[in-house]
Amino acid sequence: MAQKKIEEMFGLAGRVAAITGGAGVLCGTMAKGLAALGVKVAVMDIRQDAAEAVAAQIKAAGGEAIGVKCDVLDRESVQAAHDEVVAKLGSIDILINGAGGNHPKATTTDEMKFWDLPMDGFQWVFNLNFIGTVIPSQIFGKTLAEQDHGDIINISSMSAFRPLTKVGAYSAAKAAISNFTAWLAVHISQNYSTNVKVNALAPGFFLTEQNRYLLTDEKTGELTPRGKKVIDHTPMGIFGDPEDLLGCLVWLLSPSAKFMHGAVIPVDGGFAAYCGV
Repeated sequence: MAQKKIEEMFGLAGRVAAITGGAGVLCGTMAKGLAALGVKVAVMDIRQDAAEAVAAQIKAAGGEAIGVKCDVLDRESVQAAHDEVVAKLGSIDILINGAGGNHPKATTTDEMKFWDLPMDGFQWVFNLNFIGTVIPSQIFGKTLAEQDHGDIINISSMSAFRPLTKVGAYSAAKAAISNFTAWLAVHISQNYSTNVKVNALAPGFFLTEQNRYLLTDEKTGELTPRGKKVIDHTPMGIFGDPEDLLGCLVWLLSPSAKFMHGAVIPVDGGFAAYCGV
């Protein structure tokens, strides 16, 4: 009886999830975690070979997945990815907007002052993170609204709560994603469907290939000054493991969270809660 109740509250088996940026460390872990729970997963990434590699790992573990090429800044590419997902997996129930990242051309350093940041770099980072969330939300979200059920999960960041130094474009884009999450939740409910939920995860600091050597020394493995600041401001005193995102993700997608809408949930070891004193 208890097992049946748990499955009713948290079961996701049989649903179809499309994940942009699915070949990355965090979203790749989400893809594998959802597949292990019986979700059919479309791993979407601009790097088709990397997307197919993650899908192959899922299939080798007994799950169902496909790798799909998708450039989140190209509307035609996103539409083609949507159509491929529906054709091969039969439907779409979940969109996870995970594509994003930073770029050296949008990062201030001792040598690269804010006054001199090239706008092409700044715009590239803002567009990848924010516009790369809006376009898939339009295309996949329309299908979710028309079928009157589904979930959109956006990926925000600690930098949306308090902007991080050096990464102005990234921080601005993630703040925009948090705002857009709330806006889209209201818009879809008031105009199209009250059965489509829109929420966001805001990961704290996880060691990924993108930030590993900003936070730890490549040669010694010791914390860099920036890494030490992060740990000092994370009450739990550790970096997150990508699998730490799965519990919150599954909860937001599950029937037990049917009244969760327009929320941005920190998964951060307490970083957002700590004022530094």
